Amino acid sequence: MIIVSACLAGFNCRYDGANSCDKLIADLVVSKKAFPICPEQMGGLSTPRPSAEIKNGDGNDVLDEKARIITIYGDDITAKIIKGSEEVLKLAKMLGAKEAVLKEKSPSCGVTMIYRNGEIVKGMGVCAAILKREGIEILPP
Repeated sequence: MIIVSACLAGFNCRYDGANSCDKLIADLVVSKKAFPICPEQMGGLSTPRPSAEIKNGDGNDVLDEKARIITIYGDDITAKIIKGSEEVLKLAKMLGAKEAVLKEKSPSCGVTMIYRNGEIVKGMGVCAAILKREGIEILPP
């Protein structure tokens, strides 16, 4: 079983209430070869929600308590993103997932790219980091 960012499977769970549907990913979910997850919703955030960025680092730094996730309005949502990422990890273990295909540029799911100060930079989101630390292969779409 593979876990995938739900927005890639066509679920309207992005911060702006839209999706980033990738037909191949959606087909994997329909054929029950992949399971859709959204760490932000699983952490208790609403959809739509204010956009957010990892400040002063990436997902690994958040997990090491060296960085925070802050919305465009200045609200700290770090605890909710960590909680949702931990729930995704729990689910991945229950499903026996060995791989995760996650949405780039997200503070949760970014595999190699995230936003910082309004710019795309190299870095990993919190959920990607927590899954990778547990030995799950993380892939961009």
